[in-house]
Amino acid sequence: MDTATILGNVVQVPEPASGGWTPATFEQALDAAAVRWPAQEALVIDGVRWTFERLQQEARRVACALVAHGVRPGDHVGICTGNRVEWVAFFLGAGLAGAVTVPVNTRFKSDELRYCLSQADVTVLAVADRFLKVDFIGMLRGIEPAIDGALPGTALPRLRHVAVLGEDIPGGACRWDDFLAAGDGQPVPTGRAAPDDVVLIQYTSGSTSFPKGVQLSHDNMLRNADAIARRIGLGPGERYFSARPFFHVAGTTLSILAALSQGACLVSTPVFDAGTSLDAIEAERCTFLSGNDPMFQMMLSHPSLGARRLALRGGWGSCTPQMMQAAEETFGMAICHAYGLSEASPNVCMSDWRDPPEKRWNSFALPLAGLSVRMADPESGEAVPPGATGEIQVRGWSLMKGYYGMPEQTAQTFTADGWLRTGDLGTFDDQGRMHFIGRIKEVFRVGGENVAPAEVEDLLLRHPAVAQAQVVGVPDARLGEVGAAYVVLREGASLEPAALIEWTRPRIAGFKVPRYAKIVDGFEAIGMTASVKVQKNRLREHALRDFGLA
Repeated sequence: MDTATILGNVVQVPEPASGGWTPATFEQALDAAAVRWPAQEALVIDGVRWTFERLQQEARRVACALVAHGVRPGDHVGICTGNRVEWVAFFLGAGLAGAVTVPVNTRFKSDELRYCLSQADVTVLAVADRFLKVDFIGMLRGIEPAIDGALPGTALPRLRHVAVLGEDIPGGACRWDDFLAAGDGQPVPTGRAAPDDVVLIQYTSGSTSFPKGVQLSHDNMLRNADAIARRIGLGPGERYFSARPFFHVAGTTLSILAALSQGACLVSTPVFDAGTSLDAIEAERCTFLSGNDPMFQMMLSHPSLGARRLALRGGWGSCTPQMMQAAEETFGMAICHAYGLSEASPNVCMSDWRDPPEKRWNSFALPLAGLSVRMADPESGEAVPPGATGEIQVRGWSLMKGYYGMPEQTAQTFTADGWLRTGDLGTFDDQGRMHFIGRIKEVFRVGGENVAPAEVEDLLLRHPAVAQAQVVGVPDARLGEVGAAYVVLREGASLEPAALIEWTRPRIAGFKVPRYAKIVDGFEAIGMTASVKVQKNRLREHALRDFGLA
């Protein structure tokens, strides 16, 4: 197991003296997997099964097609579909061709899609004609009318080719199979990328009005994937279920590449659904699982769970302590806590499957080997001493190469001495394990005291009637802000909001007790991301209306 070195206010895990990481590209990683485990299953998604040898063949076919369509090293190619085998082949094949994948969030609306394709300078787009009742071809027609004629057009002048997975094929696009056929018989491209070359532009929300494109390299992602896989104990032959959307780094780095790097089979579904996920986990005898609070909450409260025969033994999540413990004890697996962000490829700290349970459940995790982490005062930027709460700042090999086309925003995200400002609060224990507290922007101040929503949410989840809980800060004339809680009750449970608030009083500091509470059926109508996370900004808007504060 790794051990931390504490140098003043900086914590790091030294890299091994021998047998350390060798920089790599997608081509090298895919070749190695196909040689070591050719006949072993690599992917099982929506009834389709591919071995590692088949995955290599399909990725190479995509690479040949991209080159045949004029894609050069460094060009940007986009993909907009749900989780499917073609998504994985496109992502890896683009890396073989030396291209940069731009994953498109399938929950984007028209303006967001236009911005993403335009700002990222996408030249080739693979897109589902429809997904989750969204008409993406109709959306594209509204953005770029030339898609029905001859590309490029005037709205998206860099877009030259559109390949459609589905039946609605505009005149300026082609079917996915025809797109692939253009590269048949062409030599497989090799050596078109170096480990430090950008391979992904991940759009992430931030302080600007539009998302920023995080540029990650082959080596950023592969090294991060390998590191977290080792921390959670993932190895050859394991069956790893992850319904994380592939257009997030939890889907690319921590799902696709983690499985590829270790010879594990990735089992996924087009979208997350608790019942469908449990079906796949049981039927495929999955041994590893990834999830977050809402995902685990939905699966643990699913009426069919008790009848399941599961084979889970390990996994990871980014959850409250109560949910981590519940998932581990119910599923019978050693669950590791993950902390990270897109700008760091994404993982920064991951607990080890051999760590004491209370450390894993309570989000105490060591940095990945070769990374340095420190805490700084969020206002002054000055480093704070060990044990003090501060903004988490990171330096090392996993950091992005900057935001695409945004030099000013890139500069603002780093300190003068090269540390990445995460915008998150944390602290260290006496062994150098980092404890994540919450997002600085989500923390609210009650009478001058900071309150992290996650801490209050964890308490609410300990109530026997509560299945899900979310907390936001809302305005208060006297205290500045107070807490507002929204909860979903367990099936058959009954609870009044006032009784829930009273239940919290003897269990948490007075300033952390929610002023308001509301029982809801679920959070879908309020707003959830594709990763099944509640959108706090939209929840706060609801709270302002629900409690007469607007």
